[in-house]
Amino acid sequence: MTNTDDTSDEAAFAHYGRVLADAVGAALPGWVERAVSLRIGPDEAKAHHVDIAHAGRMAADEIGGRLRELLALDLDDQWTNPLTIVRSAVRFPTEVLQSLGAAEVRRDQFLASQSPDDVYDLTPAAFADFGPEVHESGITWGAAKAHLHLQRRRAEGRLG
Repeated sequence: MTNTDDTSDEAAFAHYGRVLADAVGAALPGWVERAVSLRIGPDEAKAHHVDIAHAGRMAADEIGGRLRELLALDLDDQWTNPLTIVRSAVRFPTEVLQSLGAAEVRRDQFLASQSPDDVYDLTPAAFADFGPEVHESGITWGAAKAHLHLQRRRAEGRLG
């Protein structure tokens, strides 16, 4: 990097990545619980609270870990976006619902083709599906990413 602004931009990007990963990790257990409850109802979900809570912790550990790995990488080395990783958390409530024998839901052809394993139509569309803290963290991280990307491309002479 050529100046302190570049270094601070890198540091800010890394910081916002950690904040996003922390927010997602904290939100995943509650999201799993809400997703299961949505399909089987709150009373049935209460009866299976231990299994649902376990799935939520597993989601937080696995997805949170994968997200931390991605967001710890340099911007140019990140092979996917965080929401793609977070969306893969759908398998945790799906496994609980399948173990309980919950009926699959009818989905339109597009959704079925985009997420064939999401038989309960639970795939989150955006960070906001995990709550306002994750939403805000995702926006902040995305803005930092865009800023750093533009700074780098300008430094390379690829942008005016």
